[in-house]
Amino acid sequence: MALPLEIDEQPTALYTINYQLFLNLFKTNGIVLRTLKYGETSVIVSIFTDLFGTQSYLVNGIRTSSKKAQSKANLFQPGAILQLVVYHNELKKLQRIKETNWKYLYENIFFNVAKNAVAMFIVELLWKCLKQPETSHELFQFSEDILIHLDLSSETEMANYPLFFAIHLATFLGLQITDNYSALNNVLDLQEGLFIAGKPQHPYYVEEPYSNISSQLLKIMQPHELVQIKVNKDVRRVMMTAFQNYYALHIQDFGVMKSVPVLQAVISG
Repeated sequence: MALPLEIDEQPTALYTINYQLFLNLFKTNGIVLRTLKYGETSVIVSIFTDLFGTQSYLVNGIRTSSKKAQSKANLFQPGAILQLVVYHNELKKLQRIKETNWKYLYENIFFNVAKNAVAMFIVELLWKCLKQPETSHELFQFSEDILIHLDLSSETEMANYPLFFAIHLATFLGLQITDNYSALNNVLDLQEGLFIAGKPQHPYYVEEPYSNISSQLLKIMQPHELVQIKVNKDVRRVMMTAFQNYYALHIQDFGVMKSVPVLQAVISG
């Protein structure tokens, strides 16, 4: 009588394992933030997902010369917007991907040098700020919309995208700059995140005209409105440095952004 019992138990156990895997399978959208080589043919991909925030995924066998592997590797370029079916286990730091497809296939970002530089700035800023796997559907939608609008944007809009993204990203992180700018409060205190009258006692602030432009950027809600901001590359350079300082003051271990020098070199207008 023991033999039939053993035969019955094995399929039940296998069904349970498969059912548990099914329960851990989810559909989500994601933005690729970083891809690192792992082993001989694999990569570890950091993806900002809609469902789970920033997650790391092990992807095997894509660093080979086969056409199938190369086609799959193209999906994991930084900035790519993907549809994913993933296995997710909250107890694991490294997750797995079952299926990957394009959600939005760029027309310009992967081929236009200037737009690619802006996209890499956006991706790097997200990577530096999203250090914990916290879910933020609103931030994901904002980031996805920004990248899609950037892909289709005019040169005038594109040049101001980094400033627009940097100042509005802070809102989703709980670091919003208060727009209380006025003729009296015309100095932006980067340490306090608001406009004040007169210079503070520390060196982290910006004066006119940069404070006024910051206030203008805070009022703009749609990327296509960026054509209203009339600034040159020298002004953008100062403001980019100021916004980097702002994040460094408020995000632990923020460091220095590698994408900024490239961005400043390719956007000359």
